[in-house]
Amino acid sequence: MRRELIRMGTLVGLSTITGGIGWSGHVLLLPVAAAFPLLWSLARTRWQAAAVSAAYFLAASRGLPHGVANFYASDIWPGLLLWLIASAAFVIVHSALWTRSIGWRRPVRYLVACVAMAIPPFGIMGWAHPITAAGVLFPGWGWWGLAAMAAGLAVGTTHHRPAAAIAMTGLWLWSAAEWTAPILPASWIGVDLEMGASLGREAGLKRQQALIDMTRGYPQGTTIVLPESALGFWTPTVGRHWQSRLAESDITVVAGAAIIDDRGYDNVLVKISAEDSEILYRERMPVPGSMWQPWRPWLGVNGGARAHFFANPVVDVSGTKVAPVICYELLLVWPVLQSALYRPDAIVAVGNGWWTAETSIVQVQRASSVAWARLFDLPLVVSFNT
Repeated sequence: MRRELIRMGTLVGLSTITGGIGWSGHVLLLPVAAAFPLLWSLARTRWQAAAVSAAYFLAASRGLPHGVANFYASDIWPGLLLWLIASAAFVIVHSALWTRSIGWRRPVRYLVACVAMAIPPFGIMGWAHPITAAGVLFPGWGWWGLAAMAAGLAVGTTHHRPAAAIAMTGLWLWSAAEWTAPILPASWIGVDLEMGASLGREAGLKRQQALIDMTRGYPQGTTIVLPESALGFWTPTVGRHWQSRLAESDITVVAGAAIIDDRGYDNVLVKISAEDSEILYRERMPVPGSMWQPWRPWLGVNGGARAHFFANPVVDVSGTKVAPVICYELLLVWPVLQSALYRPDAIVAVGNGWWTAETSIVQVQRASSVAWARLFDLPLVVSFNT
């Protein structure tokens, strides 16, 4: 009994370290997360598998309680509750699919868990997915790299796990030695802002003019990307004002905004130039709970952000096919992979992370965007507000 407790404590401790280091916000540390399936497979009971899964996920998402407290200007307890609720999907899937059987059943079941946590409904909370490390271990391999990563994770759950660990460590060291960051698309610039919680909330004429003046300072022919929520609520008046101020310029602006109606709102990206303005992208997966609240219609209440799960995976910006990803989508798997099916020319990742102060959430989002861009060898434009 004591030996089993020591074994379980060791697995839980190692799983906690794996989640903490792998999701620390440094892209080259993402492969540490690949140790999770190995630890999961070493569990001897379903309860041990649940504990290992919980330790990994809670460590990986450790910034959530503090971030929620910042967002709602409250104490830590609501954030701790949401942190535990968010881990439930990951723990349920991995404990339910764990098996004592050896042979082919265990790796197959792990692959089923991988798929389940990558796509809705469980994929809605599919943070900290080890498959994200494919961009570090197999940069430029595309879908073949994704398949190789999945195979490596699956082999890590078998008695061949030492060979899998050695092979993946070798690939990791080789990739780290040869690592290059994604490039920017030609004539594109991602602008990071430090406007805190005021971005999107203070959207009056003074703020709009400040943003316009900033964009007009860039060279002609440039496409400038501003963060999520940069323009606040999008209206025809806001669009006309931007167009008039960009008159006689050859600058295109892609910026975050929100479109509101009597049923709720859409978190969007808009494109503005001297010629026209248009809604470019509607977010596929807003943040569950704080933004996306699907229970509201059941209660007869309107409001909340709409989720456009599989809509607009790629959009066109002046002849460039772009895969847009907004904030929370960078923590998930299916939005980027769905976009990759359409062979985009670049990835555009935006976020508004003021509420993540004193956490590594924005760094994790940036690392994920870099990993996906390197996997598919795509240029990357990133724009965040902090």
